[in-house]
Amino acid sequence: MARAALMDFDEALERFEPVIGLEVHVELNTKTKMFSSAPNPAHDEFHGAEPNMLVAPVDMGLPGSLPAVNGTAVRYSISLGLALGCSIAPSSRFARKNYFYPDLGKNYQISQYDEPIAFEGSVEVELENGRTFEVAIERAHMEEDAGKLTHVGSTGRIHGAEYSLVDYNRAGVPLVEIVTKPIVGAGADAPALARAYVATIRDIVLSLGISEARMERGNLRCDANVSLRPKGQAKFGTRTETKNVNSMRSVERAVRYEIQRQAAILADGGTITQETRHWHEDTGTTSPGRPKSDADDYRYFPEPDLLPVEPDPSVIEELRAALPEPPAARRRRLKAEWGFTDLEFQDVANGGLLNEVAATIAAGASPAAAKKWWTGELTRIANAQGADAAGLAEPAHVAELAALVDEGTLTDRLARQVLEGVIAGEGSPREIVDARGLAVVSDDGALIAAIDEALASQPDVLAKIRDGKVQAAGAVIGAVMKAMQGKADAARVRELVLERAAADS
Repeated sequence: MARAALMDFDEALERFEPVIGLEVHVELNTKTKMFSSAPNPAHDEFHGAEPNMLVAPVDMGLPGSLPAVNGTAVRYSISLGLALGCSIAPSSRFARKNYFYPDLGKNYQISQYDEPIAFEGSVEVELENGRTFEVAIERAHMEEDAGKLTHVGSTGRIHGAEYSLVDYNRAGVPLVEIVTKPIVGAGADAPALARAYVATIRDIVLSLGISEARMERGNLRCDANVSLRPKGQAKFGTRTETKNVNSMRSVERAVRYEIQRQAAILADGGTITQETRHWHEDTGTTSPGRPKSDADDYRYFPEPDLLPVEPDPSVIEELRAALPEPPAARRRRLKAEWGFTDLEFQDVANGGLLNEVAATIAAGASPAAAKKWWTGELTRIANAQGADAAGLAEPAHVAELAALVDEGTLTDRLARQVLEGVIAGEGSPREIVDARGLAVVSDDGALIAAIDEALASQPDVLAKIRDGKVQAAGAVIGAVMKAMQGKADAARVRELVLERAAADS
């Protein structure tokens, strides 16, 4: 695929104003699906099931099967709407959205159209540079997810595939789709704003406990709409919609790429095609999908098999009273409580590790230790594995690891070995220390014996130390650490070496 011509980003911003719109799909983690009693693969308990094992007649579109609304999914949707500052509709209803769905057996999606459950809200979004935006929410509506297609062939995509396999496990998973109003005025910050907005939505749904919000699993997906208009023009330009971007970093990159691509086309006198586009993580580019349909093309009509959703006002107020702290306010509070600098806090927040660090601190670790392990070793391992750091270890285990280091049972080097065992599923840190025999040797007698052995091969070290060359102790310390297989406290070894030099003077 040939790479499209791109305009320099700064030049594009000088000539055009970007307008973005974001549609975030949140898979709810209810035990069962939106309209059937089949297990929900978006719940951790059922993740990774074999294809077509989590299905019911409704999910397969079998004749005579009828949908029934998942009441827990409705409550979750109301909570999310309230957290987004939305009004909750006293009555909302489902509709049928019709177009060719190869991965929905009934060939239409049950969604909400002109009567969504939540509407007219806003959420505060803070960028890394400290700038804040109030992003207006147009609606948050309930719907069901589609199944999953696997295209078998050399490309892994539908073009060039020999055949496609359909997995209906995901068909019918409860979804809330959050749609923003057009976002104007972000300028050069538009890509970063898109990323920060998705991160904010993730923080909200995690704090509510209504979704696993694992982007690599598709629990949270973003469709990014981008259009450009010449500076000073009131009318919006033609938009493209980059579908199903599945990481916060990719959302930012996709918006930036589309700004540069569209700017190059418009500057050359071309026109933008209203279409969906696919994001390619490997090349950092988008490619055409299908012409984007307007609402009329979907032939929406009310779902005849479902009654309107009319939540009791007392339930809405009960859910409102249980809302957690808004993400922006929570970040400001945590930063102050932890005593982090702006850069230290951004390191945690930008890594998507705020909840993990907070839980580790709540489990007894110091803020510095929690940050160190999550943004250091765990992030390094995650990057090497192409995984999400948040999914590698439990915060309680990280706190236990930090405690073992603080109490002197482990050195940092040994702790890294223990952490590898935790990630491999060998048990808790203390269990791994016992099983592998990794505790620091705290017996001075054993350390002195190792020091004596090291000094025997380096008899001039003590004389050098007595002459003021304290750094000469490093050779002995290194030899002792090697002999003890890293299970010695280097600081204690140093103390004992210096004590020996003083005693022999």
